Amino acid sequence: MRRGNTVIVEDKAGQGSGFSNDEYIQAGATIAQSAEEVWKRANMIIKVKEPLSSEYRFLRDDLILFTYLHLAANEELTHALVNSGVVGIAYETVQTTDGLLPLLAPMSEVAGRMATQIAAQYLEKPQGGRGILMGGVPGVRPAHVVILGGGVVGTNAAQIAVGMGAAVTLLDINTDRLRYLDETLHGRMTTIYSNETNITEALRTADAVIGAVLVTGARAPRLVTREMLSLMPRNSVIVDVAVDQGGCVETTHATTHSNPTYFVDDVLHYGVANMPGAVPRTSSYALSNATLRYALKLASGDLRDVLNADPALAKGLNVYHGQVVHPAVAETFNLSLASMEAVM
Repeated sequence: MRRGNTVIVEDKAGQGSGFSNDEYIQAGATIAQSAEEVWKRANMIIKVKEPLSSEYRFLRDDLILFTYLHLAANEELTHALVNSGVVGIAYETVQTTDGLLPLLAPMSEVAGRMATQIAAQYLEKPQGGRGILMGGVPGVRPAHVVILGGGVVGTNAAQIAVGMGAAVTLLDINTDRLRYLDETLHGRMTTIYSNETNITEALRTADAVIGAVLVTGARAPRLVTREMLSLMPRNSVIVDVAVDQGGCVETTHATTHSNPTYFVDDVLHYGVANMPGAVPRTSSYALSNATLRYALKLASGDLRDVLNADPALAKGLNVYHGQVVHPAVAETFNLSLASMEAVM
């Protein structure tokens, strides 16, 4: 409001996170009675998750959509965005010159920390697990937690697992990252170069596996095949945080908070696609802290000028008026790729 923009908030949109309509009104927002009204009145839509199929009809060519999109894992949504002509800017591909993903990081931090908590919960026998206490007790070994990926998710998962007293093995293909994590955590976990042989060996004694692999804008690589599940102890646990990008475990599929787990070959799988949604107040603050300055830029003037002035934000552009701009999305679905220079 202070920048001269009109802000429209769906009725009770913040209720689940503990924010009332009155708080939005006091901040200067206007309350719309339905999501449909917000879609129709807005020039830019800010969401947390990608549009639902029921919302595709609201997409249009004079609209900017700023949210997590994860298009490489969702062909239907990709085609819906392209066909509508909407401008789709994805939180998860906004990238600074040093390679950081500032809008993915806060939710990755939340999901990484939650992943270890969730693994600890489902290792309990009543939850379907092996009946193992994450940190063990004196005289009894702790749980062996295998973490695939040493980025933001993997690092946060490792920090919590180490703090809980687990025996942690983290695998990544970036040896510099492994060196950094080994130094940061003072050798309190084992770091191993990630390849098929080393993953296979780690799985043999894994009580819990946390999938934390990310390829920016692309589908997650499948690092654990179904055949590998037979190597894992019975009732061990997989928490695949990469499920938003298709999952790094072949047998992973998206689940919900109301029905979060399932078994494949006696291995418990947890595949909730919006893990931070379980802690909405923390997540709301964390995401808003990161996205606000970019949202203000997008609302400040001509889109082309804004993106040309901010290379990090420009990398968030996935689709632009019927054209796919992000290389990973185009490659995944064999679509024509428009260069950033051509559309800008």
